[in-house]
Amino acid sequence: MEGEGKGFGPVVSAAHLADGAMPSLSEMEFAMTILNNAFQRWMVRCMGAAGIPGLGPLDVQILHSSNHRGREKTLADLCMMLNIEDTHVVSYALKKLEGAGLIETGRRGKEKTVRVTSAGAQACARYREVREALLVGSVKALHFEDGQISEIAALMRALSGQYDQASRSAASL
Repeated sequence: MEGEGKGFGPVVSAAHLADGAMPSLSEMEFAMTILNNAFQRWMVRCMGAAGIPGLGPLDVQILHSSNHRGREKTLADLCMMLNIEDTHVVSYALKKLEGAGLIETGRRGKEKTVRVTSAGAQACARYREVREALLVGSVKALHFEDGQISEIAALMRALSGQYDQASRSAASL
């Protein structure tokens, strides 16, 4: 918000990182951290309010991604979509969702596929209803234009590429 941190320097979680050549990047990192934690908490509670308690944040993301455009997905598709390296984490989420009757598995050649069940699609629809009722209105009240939100999202996707490249570089040190 405007005026936040005036006279105190950037709002960060690690001042020693903000002392570098780009303090604004430290601000962005802190903002992403607290946004991610709030978003994960929201996903779990929204899905609980939609009638499906007990899922973790990744489970909810995998369910929504499995429901995306009504097409079956492979494990590789889901990992690519969500930028997840550890396929075991996604496999575990898929087993949990299948056990809950929210997705079903199939085959496309040698590849295992997943598709949302009608119960999974209904859970996603109820999640959307709760999201519209509890979140969308309060975000709209902040008076951001849709274009501004899209620009922030584009910046975040661009930054994810920079972090991925830096991660590959760090792995080679």
